[in-house]
Amino acid sequence: MATSFIFHILFMAISSQLSSSNSDTLIEGSSLSVEKPYQVLTSSNKVFSAGFFPVGLNAYCFAIWFNEPSSQPNRTIIWMANRDRPVNGKYSKLSLQKPGNLVLTDTSLITVWTTNTVSRSLTQLHLYDSGNMVLQTSDGIVLWQSFDSPTDTLLPNQILTKYAKLVSSRSQTNFSSGFYKFFFDTDNVLRLAFDNNVLSSVFWPFPWFLTWQAGRSTYNNSKVAVLDSLGNFSSSDDFTFMSADYGSMIQRRLKLDHDGNLRLYTRKTLEESWEVSWEAFPNPCRIHGICGANSLCKYIPNGRKCSCLPGYKMKNLTDWSYGCEPKFNASCSKNESMFILIFNAEFYGYDYGIYYNYTYRDCENLCLQLCNCKGFQYSFYKDQGYYNCFPKMSLRNGYHRPGFSGNVYLRLPKTNFTSSYEEFRLDCSSEVTSLLARTYRKSRENETVKFMLLFACGVGGFEFICVLFVWCSLIRTQQNSGADKRGYLLAATGFKRFSFAELKRATRGFAEEIGRGAGGIVYKGVLSDSRVAAIKRLSEAYQGEAEFLAEVNTIGRLNHMNLIEMWGFCAEGKHRLLVYEFMEHGSLKENLSTKVLDWKMRFEIALGTAKALAYLHEECLEWVLHCDVKPQNILLDSNYQPKVSDFGLSKLQNRGELRNLSFSRIRGTRGYMAPEWVTNQSVTSKVDVYSYGIVLLEILSGMTPSFQEVTLLKEMVNRSSIDMASCVENIMDTSAEGEFDVERLGVLLAVAIKCVEEEKDTRPTMRQVIEMLQDH
Repeated sequence: MATSFIFHILFMAISSQLSSSNSDTLIEGSSLSVEKPYQVLTSSNKVFSAGFFPVGLNAYCFAIWFNEPSSQPNRTIIWMANRDRPVNGKYSKLSLQKPGNLVLTDTSLITVWTTNTVSRSLTQLHLYDSGNMVLQTSDGIVLWQSFDSPTDTLLPNQILTKYAKLVSSRSQTNFSSGFYKFFFDTDNVLRLAFDNNVLSSVFWPFPWFLTWQAGRSTYNNSKVAVLDSLGNFSSSDDFTFMSADYGSMIQRRLKLDHDGNLRLYTRKTLEESWEVSWEAFPNPCRIHGICGANSLCKYIPNGRKCSCLPGYKMKNLTDWSYGCEPKFNASCSKNESMFILIFNAEFYGYDYGIYYNYTYRDCENLCLQLCNCKGFQYSFYKDQGYYNCFPKMSLRNGYHRPGFSGNVYLRLPKTNFTSSYEEFRLDCSSEVTSLLARTYRKSRENETVKFMLLFACGVGGFEFICVLFVWCSLIRTQQNSGADKRGYLLAATGFKRFSFAELKRATRGFAEEIGRGAGGIVYKGVLSDSRVAAIKRLSEAYQGEAEFLAEVNTIGRLNHMNLIEMWGFCAEGKHRLLVYEFMEHGSLKENLSTKVLDWKMRFEIALGTAKALAYLHEECLEWVLHCDVKPQNILLDSNYQPKVSDFGLSKLQNRGELRNLSFSRIRGTRGYMAPEWVTNQSVTSKVDVYSYGIVLLEILSGMTPSFQEVTLLKEMVNRSSIDMASCVENIMDTSAEGEFDVERLGVLLAVAIKCVEEEKDTRPTMRQVIEMLQDH
């Protein structure tokens, strides 16, 4: 009974303090204590609060935040006074002193932050409904306001001037100053820049644009930008944008996020979650420094993926901003260096120079002559009609650009080199908070208070154990039902997960079939964002799990202009579906039966297909065997450019492993399968080379040749009395229109014959095939 009475008295005391602190004003001579979390300022509209916010272990900052409902415990911070110098969890206070100065003190009364203001009149600190915290006199004169010194957020009607800037936080959980800045530059233009105190680079507007090309004006001296309450942002340099949900009665905040992207967040009420209504970079890989040095950024539907370059490893496994470091000792010797090709990649900046109209060999030799050259970018410029060379002295701001007409050649030592990627998916949840080591004075509580605290902790601990026991019991009953889904979730990381109902609506009940094969049926569909997609529904439900996992995992690691792009997947119950980009002109098989493909187009399709297979075999993150190369799996886009598809029968193979005996069954399509499939020989990348050779013969003749026809054709080509031109004329598709070069078609035939040799070791590699085709 006595204990209950004591707790009742404590509760009443705390409740009275809570009610007394529920105010929007701090008067002169009073203070807010870090040890009393209920002491906060709350705006009269109940939207904003200001008080001490925990940022680490025994570390606090004085901040302003949006009040969130109980269902959303994480606070949305909009301003901090001491983000880079947190205070102790003991004896720290924010005090409004009598001379009119607002002071934040740490333990031992050390001043951490102050407004440095003085007034002869009485002063008060007021938190307005706008989110602005204002120190003003009794006469209404503003001495200081939080709107004049923003951290990483702008609120509606908060003016950004030349005296202020937004600075991102270090991470989602570390609120200290990060590496990105939003500010007015010396030329009066509003910019975004990366600055880690060692390197600095502007990345928005795009630095290769002149000011007028970016739609900006330098002819002003006001340097003012503001977001109004309707969602319209305007700046004195003529930059402007409008929120996607333009209108009144909506809460908004413009924030420079920790990843360097400037985003506008909106919501209608406190009960709703924040949504992005505008952002500066839809593709986050265009932001400088996003993955650190010696790495590549790849855009994926739900964000980005960072990967270390071959021969490099992550410096800090919890933070990509540190980038990657070499696993080798660099050498200046030309004879000890080699180059690794990285397709469709770009590293912006840090060039030794720009060398116009350079051959590949000239560019390679130039890099070898420079001891600090890390590699070079070799890009084709259509408007100029030639290649330019960019020797790289530092590998920063790297990202994949699908369709980019340029490649990067990475310089590595020949010795002690392992040709594999160190790849990691960026996981923002793994970022850690910077914790402060704090020591503070011994407690001065008496023994009674200590006893009460220990007793309360004991009761709380017992309750926690009981809750934990019940929770574990409930979780255990659900584990079995969810275990069979885990494999699919792990395999599908990085793509959008669609529900079966979504894909059923997208395909109008799977109404329009556009293709079928052993793996399943492909339907045409329109997604909710209006994109047209090809949706493959696997024919086997649970039995098709191996094909499903192989296809998702394989395509997730690939990036090449001649490979099909996958957008998402569905793994729901017995349903297994894959969502691809839609190819307007269908498959090569369909087009060979028409007169659409002339000889020039057929040659380009053959070359593009060879490049895709060479990438799979030699240049991607892991060697990949397609195992089902055929015209039905070569799709054509709007420009009739080929894209190899259908990796459901593919097999991953470790680099350097020349033999693979782990195939459990024969894979492929009759007529395109290499002899080693049926003769029980070891399977290598040469099985794809054989299938490619049959595809070349089909491109030339318009028909799928039988085994006997292939044998007769090889005998005919090998006869010395018959020249290659005669062979081409005997088999070429008469329905194909357009001019043709007999010599060029002869090369196609010669390559095809080499690819379909029965002895796999005599077949060329796909890289050798490309060289033979490009020489003509």
